[in-house]
Amino acid sequence: MTDAILQAYKDVEQAVERYTKLLQDHVATLQNIEPPSSDKVVRMTQGSKAMRDSAMIYLSYAKYVAYGMPASEEMVEDEIQE
Repeated sequence: MTDAILQAYKDVEQAVERYTKLLQDHVATLQNIEPPSSDKVVRMTQGSKAMRDSAMIYLSYAKYVAYGMPASEEMVEDEIQE
């Protein structure tokens, strides 16, 4: 793939990592402020986990595509190390 596509993937990866970290930090803050069983804490905790899990699935496929849809995961790892 082109350098621009690989760079765009890396930019998205960094943005998603930052977003999920900020969500987790927000949940931690809420847990210190709100009662543990409050609807807001429960929903934000579940939502944060769902976003993290969905993001990991998305990034996994985005990485696969960015590296030209190689035949195996090992080929992606080889590309990264070069």
